[in-house]
Amino acid sequence: MLVGVIFLLVGVLGFIPGITTHYDTMKFAAHHSEAKLLGIFQVSILHNLVHLAFGLAGLALSRTASQARMYLLVGGAIYLILWIYGLVIDHDSAANFVPLNTADNWLHLVLGIAMIALGVLLTRGRGTTRTVA
Repeated sequence: MLVGVIFLLVGVLGFIPGITTHYDTMKFAAHHSEAKLLGIFQVSILHNLVHLAFGLAGLALSRTASQARMYLLVGGAIYLILWIYGLVIDHDSAANFVPLNTADNWLHLVLGIAMIALGVLLTRGRGTTRTVA
């Protein structure tokens, strides 16, 4: 649940001028958006909406240990794929539609590893029908 709340918070913060620098340059998608969350992480409207959706999914899947585990493992895998994607694409090309910058790439690596580790460590030995508190 905590991971979902964090993603919701990040998604909301991405829409707040001042917390997101160069807010007036934010685009729906594409690498042309120069808006940066905390002045570091490149964001767009699409990028923020993805964070909000990921947060809502985290809250919805936090009801049982098995669903929370699935969210963390699959979400972690998605973030590792995004990390690789961000490394191989040209950041100034149309392929960078989210958009991503170098800071995003390394954050995705850390998120992927952390989410998978949480999914493995926090639900080890728990039944599939237990409710997460």
